[in-house]
Amino acid sequence: MSTTVTDYETVVGLEVHCELRTATKLFCGCRNAFGEPPNTNVCPVCLGLPGSLPVLNHQAVELAMRIGQALHCEVRPSLFHRKNYFYPDMPKDYQISQYDEPINVGGWLELADGTRVGIERAHIEEDTGKTTHVGGAGGRIHDAQYSLVDYNRAGVPLVEIVSRPDLRSAEQARAYVSELRAILVATGASDGKMEEGSLRVDANVSVRPAGATELSTRCEIKNLNSLRSLGRAIEHEAVRQWQLVQDGQPVLQETRHWNEAEGRTLSGRSKEEADDYRYFPEPDLVPLAPEAEWQEAVRAALPALPAERRARLAEAAGMEPAAVALVVELDLDTLVLAAIAAGADPTLAVNRAANEVAAGLDAARRLDPDAFTKLLLMEGGGRLTATQSKQVLAELLAEGGDPEAIASARDLESLDAGAVAAVVDEVIAAHPAEWERFKGGDQKVTGFLVGLVMKATAGKADGKAVQASLRDRASG
Repeated sequence: MSTTVTDYETVVGLEVHCELRTATKLFCGCRNAFGEPPNTNVCPVCLGLPGSLPVLNHQAVELAMRIGQALHCEVRPSLFHRKNYFYPDMPKDYQISQYDEPINVGGWLELADGTRVGIERAHIEEDTGKTTHVGGAGGRIHDAQYSLVDYNRAGVPLVEIVSRPDLRSAEQARAYVSELRAILVATGASDGKMEEGSLRVDANVSVRPAGATELSTRCEIKNLNSLRSLGRAIEHEAVRQWQLVQDGQPVLQETRHWNEAEGRTLSGRSKEEADDYRYFPEPDLVPLAPEAEWQEAVRAALPALPAERRARLAEAAGMEPAAVALVVELDLDTLVLAAIAAGADPTLAVNRAANEVAAGLDAARRLDPDAFTKLLLMEGGGRLTATQSKQVLAELLAEGGDPEAIASARDLESLDAGAVAAVVDEVIAAHPAEWERFKGGDQKVTGFLVGLVMKATAGKADGKAVQASLRDRASG
């Protein structure tokens, strides 16, 4: 019996590095700013020059606690360690990080579909510099003619958020990062700009036979900087590993790199363990123990987070949280909640926001909530058809104004039920063959009959009302 891809399960754990939105770096006063000329935001501390001493950034600690509390972690006393490795992007030849005593421990994140993903830890560390390999293919060091190092990023404060291996597909992994990014942006801890490197993802991927409970050997795919790359890399790596298993070959624990152009992962180096980094406590920094009052002040200042906003809108609209996830993601939930509170049909409000308003998202920021509500009430009350309402909404998004004035200027109004019924009867009388097919259950002619009514009424009939009228006559 041949083995297929359905015979295995993908197991994914993610390490997400987010740069914090501080004014200065983690241990010095250099500016924390993206896109400035290379090696201009540097000083003896972030260059690791002899005699320089680190001073911990108070704002970075507060933002790290904000992240931990938003992820339901326990904020604990913590300790900084030196993580020793030799690479040109870290001028000290070690990175100041947190090892076995991180600041945030044991949290969770809930996806829009209700899946809960465990958070192992969220610890503070400093970012490395940026190395650019010039020449050769794929920007890899092995093929480069030379390399350039920019230390502007060295020492920028990071929080590394480590999930438990609770994700089971590339789609879930993308949803997790999307939700996490929304939380980071909502808390103000990070701008979440993957394209600028503010958010980078390492994916630990393994496979195991379907139904198995033990974890298998994993590979770590480094520095994925888009949701598309994350999904493609996980899908490819899972297939690659399972093919090795099928062929009786071992999966080696290693670091791999994603080649976007070729659509595959490439071997980097054997995966280091903690012992390889020779961690030891940072002798120039005291233990970090935020006071309870400080922690409580940070918790009290947290804004409404995406899961809470989904739950609030779902309750108001009478829907499942997953059904309103897009509206919340696009930051349109306040607009919809206001319309529902004013008496608009909840389903109509959510649908218009998730479709027509979302399509003009830049203009949506200027959309008057009262005008949006009035338009929904006009459509829900039968004064405008769905098509007419969309036309008015398009003008509201483009130019603003009053829905009633726009509808009047365009001569847009829905026909009353009696007028629609009369036109429906005329269409039925003029097309008896098609009518008999419709009565016999042939749904293919529905569009034909509705289209004739819409043409005869110059688009002023409500398509749903026309279909209902046809069904009533067919069953009468």
